[in-house]
Amino acid sequence: MNAKRLFSWPGAIVALIAAVGLLAAGSSLWLVVVILALWLGSLWLAAPEPEIAPERIDIAVVSNDAASEALEPLGKPILVLEENRIMIANATARAALGAHIKGQDARIALRHPDAMRLLEMGDGDSVTIPGFTGTRSLWQLTRRRINDRRTVIELADRTAEADVGRAHTDFVANASHELRTPLASIIGYVETLSDGGTSIDADTSRRFLDIVQREAKRMLSLVEDLMTLSHVEAEKHDRPSEELDLSQLARRVIGEVASLRGKERVEAAAIDAGCAVRGDATQLEQLLRNLIDNALKYGSPDQPVRVSLSCHNGKGAVLTVADRGPGIAPEHLPHLTRRFYRTDPGRSRASGGTGLGLAIVKHIVERHGGRLDIASILGEGTTVSVTLPPVPVTP
Repeated sequence: MNAKRLFSWPGAIVALIAAVGLLAAGSSLWLVVVILALWLGSLWLAAPEPEIAPERIDIAVVSNDAASEALEPLGKPILVLEENRIMIANATARAALGAHIKGQDARIALRHPDAMRLLEMGDGDSVTIPGFTGTRSLWQLTRRRINDRRTVIELADRTAEADVGRAHTDFVANASHELRTPLASIIGYVETLSDGGTSIDADTSRRFLDIVQREAKRMLSLVEDLMTLSHVEAEKHDRPSEELDLSQLARRVIGEVASLRGKERVEAAAIDAGCAVRGDATQLEQLLRNLIDNALKYGSPDQPVRVSLSCHNGKGAVLTVADRGPGIAPEHLPHLTRRFYRTDPGRSRASGGTGLGLAIVKHIVERHGGRLDIASILGEGTTVSVTLPPVPVTP
């Protein structure tokens, strides 16, 4: 055994410093002596690092197979390189980069200039590569050294995080724009009234004040919808447990809206009695009001909005709101529940819409474990259906 190889001056210094520290802390002299004796004994028990001879290459191959088997089920993509050749690629890595990468030169398999630059970087270094596996993808690659010949490259898919970040940025930008527009209008008209003084006649002054009031109400509606959306999103993982009669709730909301908008505009087509669901009464009322409000705004003004509720034993409840009107073009349907999305921005703002109504509906439906379906035919109208799960039957 090579004693020179086993003895370590840095280790000896650390052991002596630890011994002095233990004595200073009041530890027993015998305890310190035992610790030092154990450290000295470990020198004789330790074995030198084995060197793999050329004639024992088969052991390295077996080691590769064992490592491959251990890495295969991991959820994170892992590549093991020998020099620059990919010797191991687990299932997740092959799914992301293709099954052909195993055995390839990493510079050919990874292709991207930043990925090739990573191969020359140090242990623990990483690069972030946009568009690595697709146009909108974002991946972080980290290099870790095993020995002089082998390295591991860990791949982390950051696409979802980037999408969330972009969504938040877009949301803030859109919300700021939506608030700035009415606020700028209010400030402009107030400044005109203030600077004009007595030179502005009563009719003009009244018209300006009406505009200020309308824009202020629009801002209030927008803030209220933003707060509602934030509240619903915060509770989206908290499934409601309260059992309620959706039939009674629907009839009450329809009656209240009809009394404000006129009975000829909103009608209950068919409301099944005794339709029980588990839900948040306040949010389900908000959902129904938003759907009816949208139908009244965008349907034909001389056609009624029909609300129906059907309850299927064991299959849940289906709430439907249908209008007769111009309808919605097919290309808009997949985007209707996005925040601030409008098929006709001018018409939406003129009618007082905030662009958040269906986004709120979508989050309420998701919280209740339901499904939202929107169907529309140009020139005929739009039908929105919400399916809510049935109340579980207790044994």
